[in-house]
Amino acid sequence: MSVVALIPAHNEDQLVGATIRGIRAAGGVDRIVVIDDGSGDGTATSARDAGADVIRLNVNSGKGGALQAGLDAVSEEADALVLLDADLGRSAERVRALLEPVLDGSADMTVAVLPRPAGSGGFGLVKGLARGGIAVLTGFRATAPLSGQRALSRKAWTAATPFARGYGVEVALTVRACRAGLRVLEVPSTMSHAATGRDLSGFAHRGRQFVAVLAVLVRLAFERHPGGG
Repeated sequence: MSVVALIPAHNEDQLVGATIRGIRAAGGVDRIVVIDDGSGDGTATSARDAGADVIRLNVNSGKGGALQAGLDAVSEEADALVLLDADLGRSAERVRALLEPVLDGSADMTVAVLPRPAGSGGFGLVKGLARGGIAVLTGFRATAPLSGQRALSRKAWTAATPFARGYGVEVALTVRACRAGLRVLEVPSTMSHAATGRDLSGFAHRGRQFVAVLAVLVRLAFERHPGGG
């Protein structure tokens, strides 16, 4: 079974190399593809130096667009996908716990439940919106509805893609997988990445995320799906 890791990255030259080395140390991943999403730093060079293949996008297209570019490049070869953030650093070596339920057939999609990062400053509004929306649309009660650390079987990524644009990508993955009757399993993990702080830029980021998640939930409410007519 061919396992491909997709890592969307925008200006992550400080951590992307360590993330790739962590994945390689874990084993079980046959190919690592970093999608450099219009970075203005040395992200692409750092990723190549660490042993990843790199797809460079000239214009920043957001997480969903970057993931779709990666999927388009590997869809013929990948039996399973691992989706990981670029800023995990060496904690990415714990990816095996996420991957194994998909490889042994006990889950179609796994979602990492990470510990709350130190210094995080949100009030849970985006997560609450995502969790409530997923529950209303599918009945699934997600602990980590916004987690970007996931593993998917071919059956799961076929059912759950194309990737939604922007910050709604994870919510759409969960909703579509559940609607397809697939097994979604949340897996406790000690992987970690940088927290969004409680400052002006942090609140602006969460505001954009809230709008994007709300928009994708509205689209999903009207999206045709298996058994939905």
